[in-house]
Amino acid sequence: MLLTFLKDRLTILVMRKLFEIINNNLSRLRISNLFKKKSTSRKSLPVITLSREKGSGGRLIAYLVAKKLGKPWKVYHKEIVEAIARQTHLENNLIKEIDEKSVSLIEELIADFFGRKYLNLSSYYKNLVKILSIISQRGYAVIVGRGANFLLPESLKVRVICDMKQRIDWLIEYEKITEREAIRKIELSDRERKEFIEELFHHDPKKAHHYDIIVRTSQNLSIEQAADMIAALAKKRFKI
Repeated sequence: MLLTFLKDRLTILVMRKLFEIINNNLSRLRISNLFKKKSTSRKSLPVITLSREKGSGGRLIAYLVAKKLGKPWKVYHKEIVEAIARQTHLENNLIKEIDEKSVSLIEELIADFFGRKYLNLSSYYKNLVKILSIISQRGYAVIVGRGANFLLPESLKVRVICDMKQRIDWLIEYEKITEREAIRKIELSDRERKEFIEELFHHDPKKAHHYDIIVRTSQNLSIEQAADMIAALAKKRFKI
């Protein structure tokens, strides 16, 4: 009888575990379908997210790409995003550029993306992802850094990298600093950016599969040439 009881108990536990797995998969499927339904409810506007290593020329490339694509393309890097997040009138100006349906959609998509974790985010992170989402709904944006590629999976996801020696040389040339200062800035930047992405999105920004294309700038591939490649890819991707 004891053996029969143990078998029955084991069967119940197995069935309960299977039920939990099925239920979890159905929940994920519902969230996935929700994303698809919302993303197809309005035409997805073109956005380029550009992750970069310090000293690789990524920010300059972003401005060149926007220039090559022409109006109404704009660049949003860390300082611009944070300025919008700090100043209410700048945020309101940005919101005016999108329709009311997009405003309500933004909050839903953020909540779906982060789930319960969103409640535990700091006010800074909450505001940051809100601004990035608003920018994406406006479209025609090149967003530099801030992990935007993880939040905006439909964007053209670009990463710009460069050999350490070239990064050091370019920082020395453009920022007029010593080699020691350049190395310190690069190492600090690499560490801070990695920690930021891991804390907010739980990903490693260096992993290649997070991007559509990785561009390696060097003496053999100039910043101008890199911008040409990205702009050409964007035109093809977004049919513009």
